[in-house]
Amino acid sequence: MAGPLKRVLMRSAAGAMRDARAQEWHYGPGFEPGKATAQHERLTQLVSASGAEVEWLTDADDGLADSVFTHDPSLMTDHGAIILAMGKALRRAEPGLHEAAYKRLGIPILGRIDDPGQVEGGDCVWVDANTLAVGRGVRTNQDGIQQLSNLLSPKGISVFGFDLPLWHGEEACLHLMSVISPLADDLALVYAPLLPAAFYQMLKGRGITLVEGDADEFHASSGLSLNVLPTAPRQVIAVAGFPRTAAAMQAAGCTVSTFEADALCIACEGGPTCLTRPVLRQ
Repeated sequence: MAGPLKRVLMRSAAGAMRDARAQEWHYGPGFEPGKATAQHERLTQLVSASGAEVEWLTDADDGLADSVFTHDPSLMTDHGAIILAMGKALRRAEPGLHEAAYKRLGIPILGRIDDPGQVEGGDCVWVDANTLAVGRGVRTNQDGIQQLSNLLSPKGISVFGFDLPLWHGEEACLHLMSVISPLADDLALVYAPLLPAAFYQMLKGRGITLVEGDADEFHASSGLSLNVLPTAPRQVIAVAGFPRTAAAMQAAGCTVSTFEADALCIACEGGPTCLTRPVLRQ
């Protein structure tokens, strides 16, 4: 999940968020569509500057504000894309946008998660090429995890489900990737108090070094300080304003680029990882 990023699926905030009502989408008081659009454009510049090719989802006026968070509706594997099923009712049309994009781009579809299964991409963490960890919580259920396993086990991939805490409740989503961001194959940024214990033990057992994100910054940002996007091993994009977490990554040998994201990420509960669906890493 931290290999050099070559191709990524994104959606512009200009159209998707233009008429979004904050209360309907569970956005905070800092949400401003125009400012969020400008901040999204800055993130896109950083992603492009890393050498990644940005593939854009449709810009149709469909009112799907959360569709800018392209990480969640699909999962990429070495064998093709898996079209997921969203746990948030307002997002249930989004996987169709991804399926259409993959067909347009010539990317094979390995399979789909069907009702009553639910899986969101933010709950999926590749520990290595043959091990997928999945958070079981308010957005991803056991039926969905079993369907993932049915699709991936014939490919030699083991799928492990780990229970997540409710934390701030059903509306304020806690994904597995809310508490871990891979920085390299052997390095990850974590907030250990919310890591499932068995997942923590798996990471340590695989020899992965865990960098602790600053606890005060984690809580002040509702977890967004931990949501960082690797564009290559130890090269990451993060939300500005969390210097102690950035310093911890830098002490572990990472180069950290930041962008202002109060109206986009902090207000809307999704960071740079959430705003990107990696299609190809090498």
